[in-house]
Amino acid sequence: MAKAKGNRQQVILECTEAPGTSRYATEKNVKNTTGRLELRKYNPVLRKYTLHREKK
Repeated sequence: MAKAKGNRQQVILECTEAPGTSRYATEKNVKNTTGRLELRKYNPVLRKYTLHREKK
């Protein structure tokens, strides 16, 4: 992953219902969001919106 500017850091979000089937790349502000990021994103394999959690 490329080095982000300032407080922004690139993170990978992985599906919690079917790990390994759906991943998204996004950025987060490390100073404002100290915990793991959780977003509801679309999983094309399951064909529904599922919870995606930040992967370490």
